[in-house]
Amino acid sequence: MDARDLALVEKYADCLQIGTRNMQNFSLLKEVGRSHLPVLLKRGYSARISDLIMSAEYILSEGNMNVLLCERGIRTFENATRYTLDLNAVPLLKSKTHLPVVVDPTHGIGLRDFVPQMALAAVAAGADAVMIEVHDSPQFAKSDGEQAIVPEVFADLVPRLRAVAEAVGRRM
Repeated sequence: MDARDLALVEKYADCLQIGTRNMQNFSLLKEVGRSHLPVLLKRGYSARISDLIMSAEYILSEGNMNVLLCERGIRTFENATRYTLDLNAVPLLKSKTHLPVVVDPTHGIGLRDFVPQMALAAVAAGADAVMIEVHDSPQFAKSDGEQAIVPEVFADLVPRLRAVAEAVGRRM
């Protein structure tokens, strides 16, 4: 969240994540653009697709070409789920950029019972990867427990994700 912490984080991290609330923290984006680590850029929950692409440009303009775009849900009129997972964004982003697209159905829907279906739909829509929260005791999680799936559900989901990817001509 703060560019002053970047050097310390780089010592221990394999990838930098720019969360939804920092997608338009332009000084931070420019700083991670000078990093040697890949950057997972999450779409802001009120951001348009063009806003996400322009935020990625801040990173790319500083020389870091390892940027992954992440769809993680946007605010809409609907309140039955945490956010609305905008799977329209996947093929649109892929048509407008050369960057990999990751979908985070866990945050997008916010309800563990529906994470597997949305992950499968994300792969069918063309996502290059999915990011899913897994917790062995979600009821005791410090945060986001209501959206984390248990390891057994995840183990069942992985071969199904691969089968959908194969069905639409992709590998995962």
